[in-house]
Amino acid sequence: MRTRTILFRFATIALVLAGFGAVAVVPSFGQDEDVRGAFLTTRPKPVEKSSTGTTTSKPSRRRPKTAQAKASGSASVKVGSTTTSAAVSADTQLKTDGTAKPNIQKLGLGLTLFARDSNGLSVRADPSREFRSGERVRVLLETNTDGYLYIFNTTDGGKPVMIYPSAELDEGGNYLQSHVPFEIPSSTASEERLRWFTFDKYAGAERLFFVFTRDPLPLIPTEDDLINYCKADANRCPIKPESELWVRIQTELSAPVKVAKATRYGKVQTSGEVDASTRGIGLSKEDPEPSLVMMRASTDANVLVAMLELLHK
Repeated sequence: MRTRTILFRFATIALVLAGFGAVAVVPSFGQDEDVRGAFLTTRPKPVEKSSTGTTTSKPSRRRPKTAQAKASGSASVKVGSTTTSAAVSADTQLKTDGTAKPNIQKLGLGLTLFARDSNGLSVRADPSREFRSGERVRVLLETNTDGYLYIFNTTDGGKPVMIYPSAELDEGGNYLQSHVPFEIPSSTASEERLRWFTFDKYAGAERLFFVFTRDPLPLIPTEDDLINYCKADANRCPIKPESELWVRIQTELSAPVKVAKATRYGKVQTSGEVDASTRGIGLSKEDPEPSLVMMRASTDANVLVAMLELLHK
């Protein structure tokens, strides 16, 4: 394995990948024609979108006060060899306690991969194809309920690093509202080179692990706690998750998940999708569907983990 390190410094340096080619949700609970409909049913109607879509600033990723009230307060957690203080929900857990939660939406995650074409436009791309040096891609995510997003990266099977939340992005926040899409990297970055993941000249395999949770994960500081943690010692960021937490995330990756995958690609990203991700106005039923939709098979699941592997030849 190569010893080079890939840093995702969104605000300061270009995003260069050794190789991000196949979508993997392991294992799949099976293709389900109803999963896409179940995911999209909670999208608002177009009229509802227009009546509430007056936000013109970038959406906040910090927890709203109602979500903060659910937290049990401040708790000391260990990240690496350092103990820090972070708000942790009292009922946060990766393994459910077996108690059914009626009237709770099944956790769902929609994912669309966009590639930059020769005209500079964002077009839907098939993640299973091979990518070449110089190609650029971006990921658009959408959830069907409010929750928290964590993104971890591994290079050629190496150790994971957390690239989101980041002290350099969204004020360290990672709270997502249902059907308000999140894109990584951001198309509104100050420079073109910062708006895309760019494949470098080295062949390899990159894996992005998307962890979507109902409550904040333990052992991971966010918002001001994350900013202060990184400010105290920049060398310990991006954060490397504790082995115990990473094992539990890998376990959740094998949980039953229903999947619906698109078969056609090449369409240009719509202005509605751009507005939704940059202004926080949300997607409606008339907007394009995600290329890949994943939903947990049960309503009592608190975590959904999906992996995107992109191969660079």
